[in-house]
Amino acid sequence: MLASVLFALVSLGLSAFAVDVTGKLQWNEVCPGIASLGPAKVILDSGKYKGNVLRDGGFSIPDVPVGTYILSVVSHDYVFDQLRVDVLESTFEIRPYSVGTPLNPASPILLPQISLLPRVQHVYLVPVDSFNILGMLQNPMMLMMVFGGAMVFAMPYLMKNMDPETMKEFKESQAKVSGMQSAIASGDLKAGISALMADDPPPSKALPASPAASKNRSNNKNKRR
Repeated sequence: MLASVLFALVSLGLSAFAVDVTGKLQWNEVCPGIASLGPAKVILDSGKYKGNVLRDGGFSIPDVPVGTYILSVVSHDYVFDQLRVDVLESTFEIRPYSVGTPLNPASPILLPQISLLPRVQHVYLVPVDSFNILGMLQNPMMLMMVFGGAMVFAMPYLMKNMDPETMKEFKESQAKVSGMQSAIASGDLKAGISALMADDPPPSKALPASPAASKNRSNNKNKRR
C-alpha cells in the first residue's frame, strides 16, 4: 500500500514538471496538404515521445518531461526540418538544429514556435533511361569497336597505296605479332615477347682485305703478264 502511494506521489511530481509540446506542419508546394502527406508522426528522440498529425497540420506531444530533445517528422514520402526542443518546468524553447551537429553548446537563436516545412519528396522509382545513341558512343568499349571495324574496312585501301618498302615492313610487323600471339596461346610467354622484341639482323658488311692478300693478288697479276 505504501509503495503504491509513493509511486503515485512520484508520478504526480513528475507530471507537474511535464509539458505538452505543440506545433504545426506548414504546407507548401512540396507537400500541399494532409492528403499528400499520408500517415505521419512527430517524434522526440527517435520515438521516445510522439504525437499524431492533425488535418490542419497541427500536432501535440503530451507529457514531455524536462530535458533536451530532437524533434523530427516520420513520413514515408517527405523529408522535414528537425528542431531542438528544450523542455523547462512549465514551457519549452525551440532552436534550429542540423543533423550531425552536437547539442552543446546550444544555439543562441530562439524560434517563436514549432513550424516544420517539408523540404523534399522521396523518389523510390527511378525511370529507366531510354535508348541514347550518343550516350552509347561515349562508352570507351564501343569507341574501340567502332574504330576496329573502321580499320578492317579501310585496311585494303591503305595497303593498295603503300609503297613496296612500307608494305614489306608492315608484313614483317604482322608476322611478329602473329608469332607473339601463337606463342602466348601455346603458353610460352617468354618466346612471344622475344618474337615481338626481336629486330631484323643487320646486313653483313664486307671485311677489308688484309695487306698479305693484296700483295699476293698483285704478284699473280705480274706473273700473268
